[in-house]
Amino acid sequence: MNARDPQLPLHADEASALATFSARRWDEAIVPALTDYIAVPAKSPMFDAQWQANGLIDRVVRDAAAWVEARKVPGLKLEVIRLDGRTPVIFFELPASGGRESKPVAAGTVVMYGHLDKQPEFNGWRNDLGPWTPKYENGLLYGRGGADDGYAIYASVTAIEALQAQGLPHPRIVGLIETCEESGSFDLPAYLDLLRPRLGEVSLVVCLDSGAGNYDQLWLTTSLRGMVSGVLKVEILTEGVHSGDASGLVPSSFRILRQVLDRLEDSRTGRLLPDSFHCEVPADRVAQAQAAAEILGDEVWKRFPWACGADGGAALPTTTDPLEALLNRTWRPTLSVVGVDGFPELKNAGNVLRPYTAFKLSLRLPPLVDGHEASVKLKALLEDNAPYNAKVTFHPDGRAGALGATGWNAPSLAPWLEQALNDASKAHFGAPVGYIGQGGTIPLMNMLQAGFPTAQMMVCGVLGPKSNAHGPNEFLHVPYGKKLTASVAQVITAHA
Repeated sequence: MNARDPQLPLHADEASALATFSARRWDEAIVPALTDYIAVPAKSPMFDAQWQANGLIDRVVRDAAAWVEARKVPGLKLEVIRLDGRTPVIFFELPASGGRESKPVAAGTVVMYGHLDKQPEFNGWRNDLGPWTPKYENGLLYGRGGADDGYAIYASVTAIEALQAQGLPHPRIVGLIETCEESGSFDLPAYLDLLRPRLGEVSLVVCLDSGAGNYDQLWLTTSLRGMVSGVLKVEILTEGVHSGDASGLVPSSFRILRQVLDRLEDSRTGRLLPDSFHCEVPADRVAQAQAAAEILGDEVWKRFPWACGADGGAALPTTTDPLEALLNRTWRPTLSVVGVDGFPELKNAGNVLRPYTAFKLSLRLPPLVDGHEASVKLKALLEDNAPYNAKVTFHPDGRAGALGATGWNAPSLAPWLEQALNDASKAHFGAPVGYIGQGGTIPLMNMLQAGFPTAQMMVCGVLGPKSNAHGPNEFLHVPYGKKLTASVAQVITAHA
């Protein structure tokens, strides 16, 4: 056993030392490394089919691995693992340490997870910013991928360094950094199968790929939505024809596509019509959402960059009720159209009836809905009984057997972890921990929970208000990242 009662928080001076170490390491080493990382357009395989030839994913992997090895953390061993035809993974491991007292620590392994692949550029960046042109301004590091979540490997290793610098105990730790997450992690299962014997008995997963309700406290993610994405295409002609000659006789491919989507969504409210895409929200998640709503208030919806509305005021959300807003974005299915094809640019749009219309769909699913089953049902719903006998196809993203990602509902917190999270939040933020569901998808969480059903989960991240991952002007809130790193270190030593 440790000299300190494991139910008690760190001494104030120990917590302060973790914070000081983490902040200094961010300023001296992490921000410069992430600045270099942001400049590399290491897009995920879904967005760069030639990723192997282009070598950009390999470059950010090599850079991150070299940074870790340069830290010379005692006992830490790192390797880059490459399976043929798959994106690479960084794997590191560190044996347990009893700290200065050299006492035995709790059995089990802590898995620290992140990813290095990125979303594509998108448009609308501020004139002085860009996805691959990093800029550090007023504590915010702008550019694609820094917050989502290239920082994870750097923060993870820094948390370990902070513990060792203070002589604090920690369990065995392994790091798992993938490069396929933004494509649905379709390469990850093969690596999990390969590494399962080396992972050991996982007792805690620390995932740094999530978000925060504000920047004023530590936030624990309690659930994640699943997702089905893919291309819906409607073909009615083999080539474009004069609209004056054909319109009224040849049905518009766009109108047919609208009819097909009407099977899925109520366009007035945005509600998904098939009951199979919904699930009942657990009572404890409703209670946590209510507590988060009371903390965040109208900022739940006001934090988004609303356009100017018809009357000169801001455009409005689907609801201004904070509780309903949180539930809508975390526990209810939602359809988004994220890309189009078959349309000429406006400047080249003549009076031509187009032969086809294609939409890229992103369907977010409640945490308890099976992603693969939803993918199969969605394909049948969209393709069957096509209007006008048009050719309607829906091709889900992913590989065979991995179509659709299932969401995740966190297991109940062990008392030690609940206490450790609250202690860490109070020590480093001066406020208690907050609990919030997230609308994004991290396929790894379900994989690990299925493989290690007794493991506890600490899912958190730096994606707070206006950080805008995947969109323009994405930023990493560096002051929050510093405090989060120290908080992670404190929770890990509590686990010991």
